[in-house]
Amino acid sequence: MQKFLLTVPTMLGTESVTANEIRRCGYETAAVENGRVTFEGDCEAVAVANVRLRAGERVLINLGSFRADTFDALFEGTRALGWEEFIPLGGAFPVKGHALSSKLHSVPDCQAIIKKAVARRLGACYGMNVLPEDSALYQIQFSIMRDVATLYIDTTGISLHKRGYRPASVAAPLRETLAFSMIDIARWGRKKALLDPFCGSGTIAIEAALFAANIAPGVNRTFAAENWKNMDKKHFANAREETRDEEERGDVRIYASDIDKGAVKTAQENARRAGVDGMIRFSVRDMRDLEPLSGQGAIICNPPYGERLMDKRSCEALYADMGKKFGEYEGFTKHILTSHEGFEKFYARTADKRRKLYNGTLKCNLYQYYKL
Repeated sequence: MQKFLLTVPTMLGTESVTANEIRRCGYETAAVENGRVTFEGDCEAVAVANVRLRAGERVLINLGSFRADTFDALFEGTRALGWEEFIPLGGAFPVKGHALSSKLHSVPDCQAIIKKAVARRLGACYGMNVLPEDSALYQIQFSIMRDVATLYIDTTGISLHKRGYRPASVAAPLRETLAFSMIDIARWGRKKALLDPFCGSGTIAIEAALFAANIAPGVNRTFAAENWKNMDKKHFANAREETRDEEERGDVRIYASDIDKGAVKTAQENARRAGVDGMIRFSVRDMRDLEPLSGQGAIICNPPYGERLMDKRSCEALYADMGKKFGEYEGFTKHILTSHEGFEKFYARTADKRRKLYNGTLKCNLYQYYKL
């Protein structure tokens, strides 16, 4: 079976989480770089990665890289790649991407050049001057970094972080892929309790429940490559069937609460859509009023950041109260994501470890407290 170089973009700071997932799927990583992990795999690997990966954002087939410091170089380098191996006559091939620290900085111009070059190549292969684009989607993506262009075809379609259980959310939602990454970094497992006292739309708790039950995040959704002419649908069917056979529901202690009644209601609805509502104990409660839990566990949360002045002052008071309340959870590690640079000062304890993560484009720190 033909093998490809596959690239999985990630949120900055979560690359190692995705790399470990890929290895657990049985594939060796070729490179782990800022914002992406690459590995070699075939059509089966495309299906497995799309269905199973919890931290990656999408699965791209890497067509090739070349120097592109002029539009002529971009055109010729693009035209030299084997697009006809993937895009059949009638395939739709829109182009999107980005350019950073490069002479070619106009994204619309780069899109137009790449589109023209691919059309020229495919037109020559299929003997047509004007190509119909009336069948499956073969989304082309490009990255131009320091005058080196890399071109991809996206096998995923809608981003992997959109599991399908969260059509509704409260303000400033946490992306599902980042929520799982926090759980993985915290080294949480189903034998331990998990508490999120700022649950919002329930993402951390739901991702923990999916993980604990070994429910693959992509098992109930579809992917762009399933409609490709050269992609056998059986690979995706097999990947889903294998993951369903591995599902393991059972008793698990996951607690999610929020002071906002509407947020908790939304979280409960999201958990129901995800099929894990019976695994999570939701409550409407102020963090300050929580009763400590016994045994071993982890507090994993994304409290308010306080981007406005008054909100920031309120958040600083909240962080001080968190330091006092979380101290009552003696058998629990604590993992707190916030963009507030002075968090440790108000929490009144220096973190055992800090890890830089990005919530969308917002730089945050995951403050980790492991000493019980």
